[in-house]
Amino acid sequence: MHMFDLTGRVAAVTGGNGGIGRGIALGLGAAGAKVAVLGRNEGKNQRVLSELKALGYPSIAVSLDVTDRPALEPALRKVESELGGIDVLVNNAGNVSLSGGVLNETAQDWDNVIETQLNAVFLLSKLAAKSMLSRKRGKIINIGSMYSFFGSGLIPSYSAAKGAIVQLTKSMAIELAPHNIQVNAIAPGWIETDMTAPVKSMPLNAEILARTPAGRWGQPEEVAGTAVFLASRASDFVTGTIIPVDGGYAIR
Repeated sequence: MHMFDLTGRVAAVTGGNGGIGRGIALGLGAAGAKVAVLGRNEGKNQRVLSELKALGYPSIAVSLDVTDRPALEPALRKVESELGGIDVLVNNAGNVSLSGGVLNETAQDWDNVIETQLNAVFLLSKLAAKSMLSRKRGKIINIGSMYSFFGSGLIPSYSAAKGAIVQLTKSMAIELAPHNIQVNAIAPGWIETDMTAPVKSMPLNAEILARTPAGRWGQPEEVAGTAVFLASRASDFVTGTIIPVDGGYAIR
């Protein structure tokens, strides 16, 4: 199990204060990492920080809105000043505009989703990678979606951003591999979170359950194991991959 041991490693998780991000933060902490939870809701930040500390995991919380570009570099500097150089960056922060399609979605909604789901991933990865270069190692884990592969008539901006995450992940993986920095993505299926909660009361829910061989929604902690693998030495020869964690949804 030493291959999956993250003792001494520093992990920063954006949107680590809830849903999938919280599950990943707790999973990385359980594997031994020092975890920084980055999120814009300070109350939620402190609740997850309390959970991490109650389990004995070294951790901090940093208030950050990933759409605030000038705040990105100071936030990562704070992590490194308090915990050490960032070894693992998890780009998890996300939002969605349930607009119903391109005919209904406003330019403002589009811009906000793209800024959160794509531009921030690029900017934070660039900052973290520069730091990782000095230590000649690092892991960047991006969070994609089933909509990285499938289109959606309801949430076009989200689908566009998550599709772009696949190509950004592959492009960064090629560039950074010679520096011993691996870049991969996780594509969660339908996971029960606050963001996906409205879907459970929509007709789409029946389609999801029918299409998912596991016959159920996933839980945030079920994404954590894949994140630990991608953050660990066990994945040192794995880069540019997109791993579905979806109960089989993508098979059909």
